[in-house]
Amino acid sequence: MAKVAIPANTSVLLLDIEGTTTPITFVKDILFPFIKDNVHEYLSAHWEEDECKQDVQLLKKQAEEDSRQHRAGPVHSLSQTAHTDEEKAIQEVVDNVLWQMASDRKTTALKQLQGHMWRSAYSTGKIKGEVYEDVVPAITRWRQEGLKVYIYSSGSVEAQKLLFGYSVKGNLLELFDGHFDTNIGAKVESQSYRRIAERIRCSTEEIMFLTDVTRDAE
Repeated sequence: MAKVAIPANTSVLLLDIEGTTTPITFVKDILFPFIKDNVHEYLSAHWEEDECKQDVQLLKKQAEEDSRQHRAGPVHSLSQTAHTDEEKAIQEVVDNVLWQMASDRKTTALKQLQGHMWRSAYSTGKIKGEVYEDVVPAITRWRQEGLKVYIYSSGSVEAQKLLFGYSVKGNLLELFDGHFDTNIGAKVESQSYRRIAERIRCSTEEIMFLTDVTRDAE
């Protein structure tokens, strides 16, 4: 992380993840390829489980919304019922997931499934979360100075907690006061930051957002 001058009235630091606490290469070269390489196998193994069914249903609703908005993409029309051709249904979900990822979409439905897949990978040691060398010392110092530190990322809250909970530096979750994802709103929308301020009960002027994405910062 680059050195930053923190305004005197700041009481909260809001951190992005990709490119801010964590190398972009970790997300690009490890996390996303894991989803692409394993999504079919994961769905096949967990297809009948309630959590997987909820993930698939959310993806189906997103596909229906995309269709209403005339967004080009794979059709996801099948439900998980006793009369469904399971392999065909799984392939529809896979096609939709890969299309969303290729389009760099940040939908809650996609992030939820990804988060559940990463949870399995982290818990079995297949993946460990990467953080820049100066992240832990910087956040430790900020907390000692009385600042609160939150994460706000397009990745799901669960995915955030997995990255920091199973990091190469150990469990870092105690460094953070809370986590926010796209359920609070998109990072390019000013209303999202107002909602965060309301949630943590402070004014927007007290929050400093750290990110490598100029569009989000604006």
